[in-house]
Amino acid sequence: MLCAMTTLAVFFAAPERAVAGNPIVDNVGLTDPHIVIYGGQAFLYGTHDFSPHNKGFKMEDWWVWSSSDLVNWKHAGTLKPEQTYLKKPFIDCWATFGASKNGKYYWYFSAGRNDIGVVVSDSPTGPWKDPLGKALIARGLTPTQQRDPDILMDDDGKAYMVYGTFGYFIVRLNDDMISLAEKPRPVKLDRKFGPYGEGKTDDKPSLHKRNGKYYLSWSSFYAMSDQVYGPYVYKGSVIDPGKVAPEFQIKNIYHDRHGNFFTWHNQWYYACNDKSQPGRGEHYRDSILSYVHFRDNGDMAPVRIDRMGVGQYDAAARIEAEDFFDLENGEVRERSGGGFEVRGLRDGSRLVYPNVKNLPKDAVVTFFVASGNPAGGTIEVRDGSANGALLGSCPVPDTGGWDKYQKVDCPLKIEPGTKSLCLVVKGGKAELLRLDAMSFRAPGSLPPK
Repeated sequence: MLCAMTTLAVFFAAPERAVAGNPIVDNVGLTDPHIVIYGGQAFLYGTHDFSPHNKGFKMEDWWVWSSSDLVNWKHAGTLKPEQTYLKKPFIDCWATFGASKNGKYYWYFSAGRNDIGVVVSDSPTGPWKDPLGKALIARGLTPTQQRDPDILMDDDGKAYMVYGTFGYFIVRLNDDMISLAEKPRPVKLDRKFGPYGEGKTDDKPSLHKRNGKYYLSWSSFYAMSDQVYGPYVYKGSVIDPGKVAPEFQIKNIYHDRHGNFFTWHNQWYYACNDKSQPGRGEHYRDSILSYVHFRDNGDMAPVRIDRMGVGQYDAAARIEAEDFFDLENGEVRERSGGGFEVRGLRDGSRLVYPNVKNLPKDAVVTFFVASGNPAGGTIEVRDGSANGALLGSCPVPDTGGWDKYQKVDCPLKIEPGTKSLCLVVKGGKAELLRLDAMSFRAPGSLPPK
């Protein structure tokens, strides 16, 4: 029988894929991904499907992985059940979630179906200590399967846990993050719908907040409320089969997603399970990432699931402006003609697109831009950062209105291959331009339609 460390050794010895992306860590059983950002680094707290030959769920430990770019991930720590109040080997090491407060890091874990525990550390990756010596959510406390915890750190610093299967409960934690401040409250939903159809939700509830609205999600489905305790109004799913690449299609495309939403550098992301790849199945799964964009009314638009994933781009295809890795001085809004655009771009605004692959030598970039500013503006294309070498500069004229998009070409002085690009907007006062997308081509070739 292979141990976890042997499995990792096999993975690290394997040749790298030509394109890193989805799955984010290929074929090691990294699943139930829940990502938080600490100090400019992404940390994935996940579970570990032990073997592709599993006949049932066999999960003997919990994993931490880390990344600085959401593309390249490394194994950063392991929590074994022997290090918790369980005190012995255990094969039901189920879904987890990480949170931080007052300089401490907390990792909440499912001990099978009915108990939720917590460990604490001075580091996001451990070593971990069990401060209670018992479950935080003890068996029988509430009438649901007490598993799959998720933590929301609210704007006022209060922490809320949501958990449960089909029936969800929310409870506020004390400032110590290891005790309950109140009795858990059942969550009210106006409609229950999920991967099993009408009348049922799913396991793994999750909470996130944006612009004063609370989002309760399960699998890929979600509801919204003005209050953390609800009631929540059902909205739909962020997965649309029409936006899922053929190689990621499965029979029930909504099943067992265990989705989680997080934000970084003014971008939103959706992390979830995936079992579409060869050799995967019910008991051996991967993790994938997608961008999330919000409509002007607060609803989440369907995400795109494909091999490229996030944090990298293909210069041979159109790159949507809203799929940036970093944005400063701007916002994503719905475009009047459909889709999304980046608005509010003014002097000093910055958009970063790392790992742009397949760039031709001295490529010409075509920007799809609009401007209602009589003075227009300028887009500088720089190498890697706002202070990087200038690769090209593109004046953007007044296009006749903020909804009047035009193509503007910008020749670059650039070597072929892969490059991280930073777009810097220059010009006068107020909003200068809006950006919908960009595409690249070799000099002398035909421009995009």
